[in-house]
Parts: sequence; C-alpha cells; structure tokens
Amino acid sequence: MLCKSKGGGRFLTKILIQLMGCGIIVFTIIQFRPIKLDMSVPHLNSRFLLQKRLDPLTRHADSTTETNDLEPFVDKSPSLSEDKLVEDIQKRMPNLPIVYWNKNKNKPMGLNNTCARFPSMFDLEFNNLYWQTLRTSNGTFQLFGAYLDKRANNRLGPTVRILGMIDRIEPTVVTYCQFWFDGKKEPVISKSFEYKYIWYKKWGNYKQGIYQPYLTACVIPQQYKEKIPQSISLVEKSCDNSTNNLRVIYEKPKQKKDFAVCVKGLDFLHEDLSVRLIEWIELLNLLGADKVFFYELQVHPNISKVLKHYEQEGKVHVTPINLAGGQPNAPSFQHLYLTKKTNHKRQNELIPYNDCFYKHMYEYRYIALLDIDEVIMPLDGTTWKGLMEKVLPKALKINKDERASYNVRNVYFLDDLLHNHGWFKEIPKYMHMLQHVYRAKNFTKPGQYVKCFHNTEKVLTLHNHFPLSCLGSGCTSYPIETSDAQLHHYRADCVKTLKKSCEEYRKTSVMDTTIWKFKEPLVSRVSATLRTLGYFANAENKENKR
Repeated sequence: MLCKSKGGGRFLTKILIQLMGCGIIVFTIIQFRPIKLDMSVPHLNSRFLLQKRLDPLTRHADSTTETNDLEPFVDKSPSLSEDKLVEDIQKRMPNLPIVYWNKNKNKPMGLNNTCARFPSMFDLEFNNLYWQTLRTSNGTFQLFGAYLDKRANNRLGPTVRILGMIDRIEPTVVTYCQFWFDGKKEPVISKSFEYKYIWYKKWGNYKQGIYQPYLTACVIPQQYKEKIPQSISLVEKSCDNSTNNLRVIYEKPKQKKDFAVCVKGLDFLHEDLSVRLIEWIELLNLLGADKVFFYELQVHPNISKVLKHYEQEGKVHVTPINLAGGQPNAPSFQHLYLTKKTNHKRQNELIPYNDCFYKHMYEYRYIALLDIDEVIMPLDGTTWKGLMEKVLPKALKINKDERASYNVRNVYFLDDLLHNHGWFKEIPKYMHMLQHVYRAKNFTKPGQYVKCFHNTEKVLTLHNHFPLSCLGSGCTSYPIETSDAQLHHYRADCVKTLKKSCEEYRKTSVMDTTIWKFKEPLVSRVSATLRTLGYFANAENKENKR
C-alpha cells in the first residue's frame, strides 16, 4: 500500500513539471508577438487610443494647434436698449401702442386715481399673442386692431373702428370707448355706436358662444374730431380701468397708389408651394400690384424663405396671425381644425381681410383679395391699370357714381386638363400657370366665386368674394365683362359645391393662352429668383461635375 502511494506521487509531480514548462513557452511566445492598437481590449486605455485614431479633432501633443485659433461664428450684436426694444416690439405688434405708452409711462393719466386710468402695457389681458380681451357681463370680446376712418363717405364723421370677435350673436351689452390723445392726460369717453356683423347668419355658425367677427364703431366726439387719437380702449362701464388698449392705425400718404393685394392666413405647413408662390408674386407684380400683403398661420420653411426674400425686395409684407379665444393654434392641429370646421375657417379669414383693408385704405385706390391660386387677368393689355381705364368709362356710362367694387368672373384652369395634352417644351415645367393653359369653356355663374377690385373710398366690411357693407349709397358692384378680364383659378379640382358642374367643365375645355403674353419676363424673373434662393444648386453641381 505504501509503495503504491509513493509511485502515484512521482507520477503527479512529473505531470505538473511538464505543464509548467508548457506555460513558460506559451508566455514567452506571447511576449514577443506584436500587439495591434485597434484590437478590442476592454479597458480605458484602448478606448482612449481608439478615440485618438478615429476623432479628427483630437490632436497629439506634437501636432499643430491651428484649431485653437478658430472662433465659432455667433451674433455678437449688443443687447438692445429699452428704447430700441420698444421699437422692435412696435414692429412685431403694430396694434399695440407701446411707443405711446413708453413716452407717457411715468405720467399720471386717467380721470382720477381710480377711474378710467391709462393701462400699463403689462396689465393688458393678451390672448394668443396678437389679441386683447374685454370680458363683459354678457360676452367676451377678442380685439385685434383699431383704425381711424376719416373717409369723406363716412356719414358718422371721424370714427375709430375696432376689429375683433365676440362670442355673441347680436350683442346687446353696452360698451364705452376711451380715446387717448397725445398731450392729454384724461381719456375722452363716448358710448360705442354699433357692432357691425361681418357675416350673414344664413351662412351658418349663428350660435351663442362661438366667436363671431365684428367691427365696432367708436365715433369721436365733435370737439375732438380734428385730432388723431393715439390709442383706444373698450370697456363695459365708462369709468372702468381697461384690460385692453389698441394703437389707432392711421397712415395717410399724400397720394394713393393704384393696386394692392391682400392674402388671408397662409395654412401650408406641410405643402411646399414655394415655387408656385414665386411665379404668382412675380405675375402680380407684372400686372401692377404695388405690394402683396400676406397673413401667415403655419407655412413650410421654403415658403418662409420665399416670403422673406420678397419682403427684402419690398414686394410683399408678412403679418403673423393666429386664431382667437380657445381655438387651436398648435401646428398641424390648427390645420386639421380649419379643414374640418369650414364655417369657423371662413369666419376667421374675415379678420385678416378686413385688417389688411383698413391698414392700407389710404395708400391704395383699389384692394383685391386673392388666394395664391387666383389671378385677375386682363384680356387686352398687360396691366390692371390699363384694365380699369377701360372699365371705368363703361361703368360710369350706366351710373355716374363709382362702384364699391368691380367684380371679375371665375373660370377654372384645372390641373388634369393639362395632362390630357402634355407639357409645353419651350416653357420650364416648374412654371405652373404658364404650363396650364387649358381651362373650362364655361365660367361660373355671374356673382358666384367672383373676385373684386374693392374701392377703398366705399367699402365698410369685406368678405372673400365681395363687400358685405359699404359707405354712402350701399354696396354697388360693377361686373367686368369677360371680354375685358377673367379670374384665372388654378386648382386640382372645383370647390365642393360645384362637384356636379365640374364634370361638365372637364368635358368642354378650351385652350386659353392669354397668360403667355407674360411668358418671357415671367420665366426670366422666376428663374432668376429660384437661382438666387438656391433651388437649382444640386442640379448645377451635378452639371459641373460632368
């Protein structure tokens, strides 16, 4: 037993010695093999080495230090002084009397310490950025703008008209107007004259609780009719301290220009219509529109780029706008709301239309309300001025009084009418209107879907297609003959109410190349703008690489 035990011990010893020898050999081989720096080794040093290999910004101690001298480009403009800040606010919020308030903020203004005090801008009740609120015992007012109306046809005499929305139909609450004049510390107070409804009840939405568009008239008292109020507040009781204060807009140049165009709130967040918009703006400019006044809800970034470009050129002006009260203003959801709530959409559109008209009624003889797929096209000649010089004698021959508006009949240039005939090779495909020269043979009925040149001396309130109320002898409108002008309407389809007629329009299409008289200047202008804004950059780079 003892002998067997000793023999087993020697055997185990030999095995251990052999294993130790093999281990020494393997260790020696590993020590002399080269180690790759980019192998995966799970410790911090390997991570640091890998970063040094892959990160081009990492520098070794002996590398150049040129990046230390680089400086990121940031705006280092000095902070605005308080006066400059006030100027900036005034540009962004033209309906806010911030400059007037800033000049008088340290002066005691009001009937006394507790009655009809001039409100601080910080005490106003704002709603959705651009609206100011008046809460009464019978309804809430959302106020958007105030304008001085001193037109000769205004039988009330100098009147401040306040544009806004009230959540009441036929409002009965009595309100008072507090006028604030430069150099006078007390307000001049008068009872509001009327709430002019900018809608027809037969169109729908005639319900309490829904915000309705109104124009409130505040007549300036006789002894102050020669003065220009700086701002105005609307209150329920004459002695109330107001939560609203609107700058009274009154800008009257020495001489009127001829034509301007107003465009309702643009709602194209997910549609890039920028190239079509360029063609449209340039065509209106060729026709004689001095400026196009846009209102903007939500738009695609490329549309913003185009609008900023034309603002810098002085051809357009853009005013941001949103919906009043509890209506949605979040991107996309606002669009869905306006798509599903058609009457709400139509009522909201009346705010930018009337705001635009009143802001610019002293600057222009005629204002047209157009969508970006509509053009008033003269058949003879190339300008709206030439068109009206031809139309006015015809109208005055029938009635010696100028009309409140001059309406143009609608005709559809539908998208699919082109595709049945093919593209015109000599015209760039991106020129949508120049390419689409097939239209319906028949016009829509007289008075339906028309667009107008609105006489700024006659109109009181506006709708998309025609005036709703007028000064003087009522809303007279002269129908411009289709042999003189037509409203080109470029759409994929007819409006929903004309679905049945639309099939007939498609069956009886005709070629109408009236727009081609603008072909050369329009293609030149649009192409130049597209290049300036970088729309052809990728295509030109590919061409250069060849």
